[in-house]
Amino acid sequence: MADKTLKLVHFADLHLGVETYGRLDPETGFSSRMVDILSALDSLVDYAINHGIHLVLFCGDAYKDRSPNPTQQRELARRIKRLSENNIATFMLTGNHDLPNALNRATATEIFDTLEVDNVHVVSKPGLEQINTSAGPLQILSLPWLRRSNLMKMEDVKNLDMASLFQKMEEVLTKVIIQNHARLNPSIPAVLASHVWVEGARTGSEKGSTIGREPHLMLSNLVQPGIDYVALGHIHRRQILSENPPVVYPGSLVKLDFSDSDDEKGFFVVEITTRDDGTRSTSYRFEPLPGRRFLTISSEVKDTDSDPTQTILDTINRFSSELDNAIVRLEITIPQEAEGLLRDSEIRAALKTAHYTTIAKKVTRHVRSRLGSGISAEAITPFDALQAWLDISPFSPEKKGKLLQYGTSLIEEVTGQIKQ
Repeated sequence: MADKTLKLVHFADLHLGVETYGRLDPETGFSSRMVDILSALDSLVDYAINHGIHLVLFCGDAYKDRSPNPTQQRELARRIKRLSENNIATFMLTGNHDLPNALNRATATEIFDTLEVDNVHVVSKPGLEQINTSAGPLQILSLPWLRRSNLMKMEDVKNLDMASLFQKMEEVLTKVIIQNHARLNPSIPAVLASHVWVEGARTGSEKGSTIGREPHLMLSNLVQPGIDYVALGHIHRRQILSENPPVVYPGSLVKLDFSDSDDEKGFFVVEITTRDDGTRSTSYRFEPLPGRRFLTISSEVKDTDSDPTQTILDTINRFSSELDNAIVRLEITIPQEAEGLLRDSEIRAALKTAHYTTIAKKVTRHVRSRLGSGISAEAITPFDALQAWLDISPFSPEKKGKLLQYGTSLIEEVTGQIKQ
């Protein structure tokens, strides 16, 4: 019997519908950011068709949110249909962005299951699936995003605080892995697919949403005998957490914001080979995709600068070869007295080849020293500031005494500090 190789494409976190840093694309009428995402997905589908891929494994978060508009749904369906028509199986795991905000409502990707689209499998509940591909069967132990509401009907969960609830969710996920792992057929290739935060993973553009306020799994829970590959989603930064078996976050398919600036985007190609003696081995490689550059330019204007605009233009000019069609963030640090000297129109003209530009100014203000003896207002206590002000005020000693009494009382009330 000859060796058999099952070829997979693994990707996650499409987030179709993200339009931040985009503008209207005149050819399609879509946001240019939607065009970026669809272009990347087209490249992935083309690769799968042209390179004999047997299954595309998507690990969650198809859309930006749980309520994609009809256009977004149509465009994703067109790509899934191309895979189906070319006899390539698609496995779609439900992520946190795909879930409705109430029980018994449909997920954003459930329509593919409802319509029974050929070669498409949508999973929103933990379990063990066997997918029949053109290269033979594949077992997928699936862990889609687990909602807290799924546990709230349990009596021993209702009164738990958040930390205890997360611990309970982690116990449930671990139990699912153990129970379904015991059901694996050791003679059939097996993948564990999950949309989850694994302890120790480095975060990316998703870090401002839920990371740190959600359950997580230990890496040791995922590394099980008989599992040939662990396919993950949810963390947007590409990373490999283990080599044996491979435990892989592919990251988001495109750069979503500036935290992704240095992260090359794409997908993983996985080959699981079953030898004629029944043993298996797994190889994998990252397939990068071209994408729009995110570029940060920082320019600092000094106090002595006679032409702050020219200083900024000189900084921009050093990045001229990288500006074309990039999403650019210009960060300007400038003294307060020089801010009014900026010629904004010239600065924006220098960035005109960029696809999208955002400009942030950090205005520095000098420490004031108007209280005598070189004392700065920022460096002394409110009580000392009051006394210093009274020392230079023109009021009579009697009035100064009353002001000091009232001022001290007010400061103590507002700050909670007691004058020593």
